[in-house]
Amino acid sequence: MQAKRVWAMYWSATGTTKRVVTTIAARAAQVLGVPLKEYDFTLPAARQGAPDFAPEDLVIFGTPTYAGRVPNVLLKYLATVEGRGAAAVPVVTFGNRAFDDSLIELRDILAEHGFVPFAAAAFVGEHSFSTTLAAGRPDADDLAQAVEFAAQVAARVQAVDANTSLIAVLGRAREERTYYQPRDRAGNPVDIRKVKPETSQECDDCGLCATLCPMGSINPENVREFTGICIKCGACVKKCPKGAKYYDDPGYLYHKTELEEGYRRRAAVSIFL
Repeated sequence: MQAKRVWAMYWSATGTTKRVVTTIAARAAQVLGVPLKEYDFTLPAARQGAPDFAPEDLVIFGTPTYAGRVPNVLLKYLATVEGRGAAAVPVVTFGNRAFDDSLIELRDILAEHGFVPFAAAAFVGEHSFSTTLAAGRPDADDLAQAVEFAAQVAARVQAVDANTSLIAVLGRAREERTYYQPRDRAGNPVDIRKVKPETSQECDDCGLCATLCPMGSINPENVREFTGICIKCGACVKKCPKGAKYYDDPGYLYHKTELEEGYRRRAAVSIFL
């Protein structure tokens, strides 16, 4: 194909996936000498539509990894996004533990909806629960790898067509995929699905958290009230200018500590070409 546009399309509650995807897309567009477009579907309003992709598009498509998978709250929306023959590069980020089956799942979703995934990558981002687990990532070294990857993608996209085989990606077959289940030291499941952040007295009711919530679950008239689910994305906690949002649930704090203590090594970026 002769690429005529490059798209950066992503869901990114705290900005890590956005940094990786936009870095790859910008460099690929530069190498190819074509326009760069961006579509951020993090907030609920953006998930009411999608770009009109064409066979001449190259789409760098990114999501984070939640419990080893593509966030399940995005599956309904992703099923509405049609590739129409566009070349695609699925990209996931993960919080220093593992990306498990998220990348193969995203690849398969894109392929099932008319994209042609011919390359893929998994990058590390600071964990949504923590400021110490993979702190500051993607960092300069990660983004340098993203730039190099983008040049390789740009070189390969010219050979992509409707008959191009799907990029081989590490992961389990569809029927074997499971969600990562945190457990305590006795092996008992730690269930934090219904846990929601608290709000301290430092809150000045600016309403930023309600604006940033990807699920639209914080009441803008009373930011201490949740009107929907909390997916533990970290947006309200990490972006509050007063540091007023926090978690105090024992299971959540236990799991956070286990992750921070168990995954101190520098996890590697994985590239598939």
